Amino acid sequence: MTFPPVLNRFRVRAFFSLFVLLGFCSSSSGIIRYEVSLAHPEQHLFHVTMTIPDVTGEVVVQMTAWNALYQIRDFSHHVQQVEAFAGSEMAPVEKLDKQTWRVRGSGTIRIQYAIYWDEVGPFASQLNSEHAFINPAMILLYIANRRAEAVHIDMPDVPEQWRVAGASVQGMESMGGVRNFFGDAASYDELADRPIEAGKFEEFQLTGIKPEIWVVIHGDNWKRKKVEEDLKRICQYELKLMEGAPFERYTFILHVGKGAGGGGMEHADSTAIGAASDEYLPGVAAHEFFHLWNVKRIRPASLEPVDYSKEQYTRALWFAEGVTNTYGAYTLVRSGIWNKEQFYADLGEQITELENRPANRWQSAEQSSLDAWLEKYPLYNEPENSVSYYTKGQVLGDFLDILIRDRTENQKSLDDVLRAMNREFAKRGKTYRDSLDVRLTAEKIAGGSFEEFFGKYVVGIEPFPYEQVLAMAGLELRIMVQQRPTLGFTTGHDANGNLVVQSVVAGGPAAQAGLRPGDIVLVWNGGEVPRRPGRWLREQRPGDLLKLWVGREEKKVPLEFRLGESKETFYGVAEDVRASEKARHIRDGLLHGVTRAAAVH
Repeated sequence: MTFPPVLNRFRVRAFFSLFVLLGFCSSSSGIIRYEVSLAHPEQHLFHVTMTIPDVTGEVVVQMTAWNALYQIRDFSHHVQQVEAFAGSEMAPVEKLDKQTWRVRGSGTIRIQYAIYWDEVGPFASQLNSEHAFINPAMILLYIANRRAEAVHIDMPDVPEQWRVAGASVQGMESMGGVRNFFGDAASYDELADRPIEAGKFEEFQLTGIKPEIWVVIHGDNWKRKKVEEDLKRICQYELKLMEGAPFERYTFILHVGKGAGGGGMEHADSTAIGAASDEYLPGVAAHEFFHLWNVKRIRPASLEPVDYSKEQYTRALWFAEGVTNTYGAYTLVRSGIWNKEQFYADLGEQITELENRPANRWQSAEQSSLDAWLEKYPLYNEPENSVSYYTKGQVLGDFLDILIRDRTENQKSLDDVLRAMNREFAKRGKTYRDSLDVRLTAEKIAGGSFEEFFGKYVVGIEPFPYEQVLAMAGLELRIMVQQRPTLGFTTGHDANGNLVVQSVVAGGPAAQAGLRPGDIVLVWNGGEVPRRPGRWLREQRPGDLLKLWVGREEKKVPLEFRLGESKETFYGVAEDVRASEKARHIRDGLLHGVTRAAAVH
């Protein structure tokens, strides 16, 4: 595909050339420059020009293989038509592998390409007629041995009436009716960590908080008062907890409403969040804002320096992500967004998730962290094959907090561990040694060894001692067993929307009746086939009769069988009315983030 003519771009280039002639840009001659055109957004193509100074003989550029998620996603498959110029002459371009190009030439080299993106959510990039969301690492080539050099970005073709927000974009110039949004970063890595939103969004500042925190929202299904109040509570609590802000200005980039995607992605001075409505925002925002400290600045050595070209393994995600989940829940209950029953319910859900996954018996928190790169495969995510470092880490964080409080008569807590790691590592520009420095810091705060705890439950796979540890905080574990019906087979949809049998449980009622993988379900209990059989199943009972007509080898085959039965165990957390005074104080400490030492002061 060739580049469409973009007149505005050339006019802006002329404007910049004038500045160079006048001497205003002489100090930036050695800067690697990117120009990102959003012209014709309905085509979903970002048109990028990368200008590289000081090239001798050749330059090798790459597209990142991963970013935002611990998954190799090969962003280079989005790239189209790479062309290069040395001065006014075409320069030879040779592709070396799936994500690497070599350009031969000297002096200033200009590389042009288009890259297609139309994926929703904070872990991708998108350009359409409504807005643009950019994760820079997903659209900008980089030079592996020149990542530390200063970079500049221009966006000259932003559609009229659109605005641009994000730490990457620091200003806007206009000449002859042409607007150019621009910004600078100290390095490619810094630019890569600064997402950009362009479109017709709403923007406001959270009042009463310093440094400045801004909210940019694209979408619908949200109320400003609720969003503002929730975010203020979250930010105020976490800033107080961690003894101040590590940023000069922070931005929430929020996509809210139907089709907005889900989840959140942390960045050094911002976060990008997708949510169906404002009801889902607080839980994600509390987690992502705490990442300002844990993972963005309190950072494991195994994730530095970042290698964009291949997997980067770490054993510390149970702490970097899981304990951030711990603090997401703490923030919600301690700021008053949740009541204590909601906090207990969330903890019970985490325990239920762990205990209902067979892989919890053999995959440790550290191994789950190492295996994060397998999460893009559906088979790996099955309960028999993996357990989440988010979930396991969250429960481990609660346990560590309770144990530290118990050992110190509630004078110290996990809060002190995070603050100590912030002082000793983040503020000194040092990384920590995965689980080792977490353990050593906890031991320093608690005044005793945690070697056995880490050996059994972080490195090892021994069953978590729920009852014993929860009792220290005046809590008890409640176990409920429920009977539920099962289909005995799994389904999916083919390209025509038909419900297709994917697998059948061996020896079950459906298998005994003759149901086979590949059968197309035509009639369900004499009527229409449910779009979501799982939802239909919730309203049935074990032993109910299911009658099907299925299509198989151009024949219609009648089948009937009774629904199977399985037992599902649920775990809940509740207050123990017989708890000791010490345990009640620890429980209050968890809920309110206080210690006896703080109360004395």
